[in-house]
Amino acid sequence: MQIILASTSQIRAQLLARAGVDFTTAAPRVDEEAIRAAMQADAASPRDIADSLAEAKALKISDKNPDAMVLGCDQILALGDRIFAKPETDAQALTHLQALRGQTHHLYSAMVIYHTGQPQWRHIGHARMTMRALSDQTLTAYVAAEWESIRHSVGCYKIEERGIQLFSQIEGDVFTIQGLPMVPLLNYLAVRGIIAS
Repeated sequence: MQIILASTSQIRAQLLARAGVDFTTAAPRVDEEAIRAAMQADAASPRDIADSLAEAKALKISDKNPDAMVLGCDQILALGDRIFAKPETDAQALTHLQALRGQTHHLYSAMVIYHTGQPQWRHIGHARMTMRALSDQTLTAYVAAEWESIRHSVGCYKIEERGIQLFSQIEGDVFTIQGLPMVPLLNYLAVRGIIAS
């Protein structure tokens, strides 16, 4: 069965490819900001927002590819009641990191699979990330050195790179933090016979 990753995320595509999964990618054109804002206005939880965004992406691509297994994904970063979006500038990335330092934030990585226009499976991974109380100088230097790498990261860091230095404690698996909880996904693909069981 054809698998379509409804995402333009390079790291998600890399994770699937390294795991030996045969897939193609498609860019889902959904208004993430509008969905997120509407759900926040209704006091939806960060977990539910991540799930709804992942489903919207899967549904969008599945409508045009009903015979394919379409995987929609989304990741939400929450610090208390505040939800963070990807930074638009390096200055915004620095502001985000300054807000996160010395605090514990939560990452919710949602996956939804659609087939024949219907949701077939969903999973939401959760990680707790505690950042060290870093100085402005350290954070400024980090953003200046890593901006091209972190600009597409909702947390403005990559733990598989230099960003691991920012943290004092991490609870959760690395795949959830990277935006694609691989173990439950691969287990589902094995059950469906997509990969060897």
